[in-house]
Amino acid sequence: MLSGFKEFILRGNVIDLAVAVVIGAAFTAVVNTIVEAVFNPLIGALFNAESLATALPVEIGTSGAVIYFGAVIAAIIQFVLVAAVVYFAIVAPMNYANKLAAARKPAVVEPEAGPTEAELLLQIRDLLAKQSS
Repeated sequence: MLSGFKEFILRGNVIDLAVAVVIGAAFTAVVNTIVEAVFNPLIGALFNAESLATALPVEIGTSGAVIYFGAVIAAIIQFVLVAAVVYFAIVAPMNYANKLAAARKPAVVEPEAGPTEAELLLQIRDLLAKQSS
């Protein structure tokens, strides 16, 4: 049982995934800080709010409960920023590197296909006809 666990842990995929999770968590902290410290106050100023998280309040009935639609907008902005950075920092360079690697790889020339079964049968028929005459 321990050897199976050791094999599982030492697989490249598990280690790569662990590194990705740690880097992702650190990256999320950076993006959250940028959104909360830069974008939220700027967009909140447009709505006369201290922050985007408190912008666009809607009170529900007389209970005093408040829905802050600005917080939803902030979450959407954060998602778009994370997606943009992941695309431009990871996906686009990897696509470009794969494209370069494919261009360096020599073109594989497939051997010419031989005659089909029907063509072979026609050739055999013609040879037999030629021999019998």
